[in-house]
Amino acid sequence: MEHAELDALLTPEAMRLIDDLDPVETTADVARTVSRLRAAGHGPELVSAVVGQVRLRQRAGAKFGEFASRMLFTRAGLEQATRMAVSAHHAGRFARAGISSVADLGCGIGGDSLALAALGMRVLAVEADEITAALAAYNLASFRDATEVRHGRAEETDLAGAEGIWLDPARRTKGHAETRRVAAADYSPPLDWAFALARTMPTGIKLGPAFDRDGIPDDVEAQWISVDGSTVELVLWSGSLAREGVGRSALVIRRESAHELTAPADADDEPVRDLGRFLYEPEGAVIRARLIGDVARSLDAGPVSEGIAYLTGDADLVSPFAVRFRVRETLPADPKALARELHARDIGALEIKKRGADIDPAAFRKKLKLRGSASATLFLTRIGGKRAAILADRE
Repeated sequence: MEHAELDALLTPEAMRLIDDLDPVETTADVARTVSRLRAAGHGPELVSAVVGQVRLRQRAGAKFGEFASRMLFTRAGLEQATRMAVSAHHAGRFARAGISSVADLGCGIGGDSLALAALGMRVLAVEADEITAALAAYNLASFRDATEVRHGRAEETDLAGAEGIWLDPARRTKGHAETRRVAAADYSPPLDWAFALARTMPTGIKLGPAFDRDGIPDDVEAQWISVDGSTVELVLWSGSLAREGVGRSALVIRRESAHELTAPADADDEPVRDLGRFLYEPEGAVIRARLIGDVARSLDAGPVSEGIAYLTGDADLVSPFAVRFRVRETLPADPKALARELHARDIGALEIKKRGADIDPAAFRKKLKLRGSASATLFLTRIGGKRAAILADRE
């Protein structure tokens, strides 16, 4: 998005058109809508801005729910924004710590600031990109009495009056559409600055879930978060935002429910077990937090193989921190032999999962030439140092 498009967007005419347009989902829809708006006399910047926002709002519903229909976005801003369900948990932690004013540094389009303001906190939202800052100001307009949006760099912000910090360092190249990840050494603001700030006041630092664990400071709580099966972020909490005795935590959100596993440090693993009646796939947040051992003990289960994050056991137990599958049988791992076995079982719909197996699931699926009316899940992994194929049913 350029300034001309932003200027065209922030007008009553653009807002009216965005609200009135039907969904724009396909390339044909885009062409038809653009042609109609241009024929009605609207300029190219306005048309581009309006059609782009309609499409982004449709995509934003998955992250922001009903809030999406009252927000403005850039493509990169939407992709990098925290899901509202997660933002609500972050804001709740600030509220429970008794913090009444927060500086949201690197606020992006303002998603986390929305959640903080909604819980009654005063928010200073700071964004280095001028256009994104303008969109954040629009998105936070309904909380204008409790929020201030500034265009500026986190490192140069006067934090007087802030009782806590929410910091989302830029982890991608600059831009509003196509961006790419950068190395941790190139985050903005720099992580050394962020970690130093976290030692002086209560701070939450949002990072990618695959952040190198060796780079995590010793004096913070590290919380990994999964949403509906996807591991979405790592947050480092310091000061009063970090809970006493908690060094590692895994927050698992599925639909309307949330469950959390906490521990002082990485959990000890359980011994390897022979394949049992059930196979469990731990949530990504649990794996990243290295709390698989705690989940295994709660299920009376153990790993199928050393270093493989699949658990197995015979006890009829379930956990919010792992998805359970009922084991049918083990089958040959060779694609040709496996294809014959699956055909004999009339399996045409197959979910393929792998750990410890160097295969491309899409290419492997083609070799199976699936056909049939039944469905199942296939685990390709290693047991006892050998490749194994486990047929199971998701429960």
